[in-house]
Amino acid sequence: MRRLGLGAYRFSIAWPRILPEGTGAVNQAGLDFYDRLVDALLAAGIRPFATLYHWDLPQDLQDRGGWPVRSTALAFAEFAAVTAARLGDRVTDWFTVNEPLCSAWIGYLDGRMAPGIRDLSLAVPASHHLLLGHGLAAAAVRAHSAGPVQVGAVLNLSPCEPASDSPADVAAARRADGHANRWWLDPLYGRGYPSDMLDVYGIEPPVRPGDLEVIATPMDHIGLNYYFRQVVTDDPTGVAPRTSMISVPDWTLTDMGWEVHADGLEHLLVRLSDEYGAQRVYVTENGSAWPDEVGLDGRVEDKERTDYLEQHLDACARAVQQGAPLAGYFAWSLLDNFEWSYGYARRFGLVHVDYPTQRRTIKSSGYRYADIIRAHRDRSVPANT
Repeated sequence: MRRLGLGAYRFSIAWPRILPEGTGAVNQAGLDFYDRLVDALLAAGIRPFATLYHWDLPQDLQDRGGWPVRSTALAFAEFAAVTAARLGDRVTDWFTVNEPLCSAWIGYLDGRMAPGIRDLSLAVPASHHLLLGHGLAAAAVRAHSAGPVQVGAVLNLSPCEPASDSPADVAAARRADGHANRWWLDPLYGRGYPSDMLDVYGIEPPVRPGDLEVIATPMDHIGLNYYFRQVVTDDPTGVAPRTSMISVPDWTLTDMGWEVHADGLEHLLVRLSDEYGAQRVYVTENGSAWPDEVGLDGRVEDKERTDYLEQHLDACARAVQQGAPLAGYFAWSLLDNFEWSYGYARRFGLVHVDYPTQRRTIKSSGYRYADIIRAHRDRSVPANT
């Protein structure tokens, strides 16, 4: 990171490392690990950004019902308090939940991610308790940190467009937007759950008095993860929200099968500012997977990733010119890593990892990123300093 000139590093704190049973006994060795990480980052001049929940729920809590039950949100607040009490004297920038859409919709509705359940009657409560957990954890971080902190949530958002001008597809795009974007943004910004999506799901989230106020606790920043837009068609026989994504010919697709569409990032940054009044936004994840290989010369020439990076940074610049309050950009990811159900088969890193040997090789995209960072800093420094 220091070689690349990174000014900040966003990392996630593993809940099972800190509270192996989800609540109660604290594993001090786990906290010691993050102590060393934070100290090493600061010593290298790198600002730590901590994320509390990136989908690794302690198994004991899952066995007791997981996110569909309210007690998990309360346990999350306990985890946040313990962690902030240890690191909040040095970590000033915090995110609570990362991509709650994935935990609720993909974990409990689509069943494609842990815990692999397909049940809307569980997915809707899970979504509510993830948002409630955010609000409770934000309060806990603020209460237990020794120094001043900035706290917010991270959402993965997608522009949703109809596949055709037909009324059915236009309505489908509206439902897709509600499912992917408004269901999360509206309650966080004090609007409650969107009524049209309550009709789509046909299930009321288990809101208790005061819950919506906790969820809408003012955020100091919001994190935006962006990978692709959704072009959708009506799917009357499908599960909620009864839409299907389509692939359009001539799209450039990453190794994940995701469209490269940088304009979507510009659109979302402007929307967060114009529609929701976000005061500080970080692009907390943005990146692409490609079938990288180390060449005979020892280099990793990943032109596709370099092009992707440049296009999306250009989109960020256009959004800023329109008034978007962009405070920073984090590429996903620094290293090739474990990509959930894909295992190690998808490489997102700016740095190649040879898994058997753990050898790290900075890819061409990493060197280009370093050049962009250096040029940006040079333009930002006044001439007389």
